[in-house]
Amino acid sequence: MKVLIIVPAYNEELNIEKTINDIKNNTEFDYIIINDCSKDNTKEVCEKNNFNFISLPINYGLTSAIQIGMKYAAKNDYDIAIQFDGDGQHQAKYIKDLVKKIEENKCDIAIGSRFVTEKKPKTMRMLGSNLISIAIKMVTGKTIKDPTSGMRAYNKKAIKMFVDNASLSPEPDTMVYMIKKQMKVEEVQVEMKEREFGESYLNPIKSMQYMTNMFFSIIFIRAITRKNK
Repeated sequence: MKVLIIVPAYNEELNIEKTINDIKNNTEFDYIIINDCSKDNTKEVCEKNNFNFISLPINYGLTSAIQIGMKYAAKNDYDIAIQFDGDGQHQAKYIKDLVKKIEENKCDIAIGSRFVTEKKPKTMRMLGSNLISIAIKMVTGKTIKDPTSGMRAYNKKAIKMFVDNASLSPEPDTMVYMIKKQMKVEEVQVEMKEREFGESYLNPIKSMQYMTNMFFSIIFIRAITRKNK
């Protein structure tokens, strides 16, 4: 199968080179960096290393970066698109496991999950993750143990959904939408690293706001999505 790894990047000058080298050293797949108008030297690092990248003229945000990556995948006839963070937390050695799960026709979307075989730590952030898992279960009947994981693989049908529906984001409420559209979602155990450089845009307050927004989006918006017959 033809596989594309989509790497959204915003202000990742200290992480992007290591991330792409990890992909090159541990996979044989193509990749595309979506540089979301970084204010630091992310673009210059990409140019220096002759990385394959698209640089956006303004900062559109993660959703638009992934949408652009999906359109690139569709235009170039990729069978699978992998969402893979540019901050160094994801490990490329697990990508083959996500691809294998889809190749075996076991699912349309494979999530790289930290909690298939491992227990969730008891933190405020994981409390929010648990609430999102509960909301997904209530709306779809499906248990997703790591709903906020940003490491996901999508098959051709899921790629087309992104291309055809600009409202879809790389977030848990989109998983609910896709499940209700009869897409099969499975999780694959992975490990993730701590960010080495830079800061996540999700500080504790923003994390709780994010979790709350996702919970209500799932319960009150995605819940009314009609199922395909």
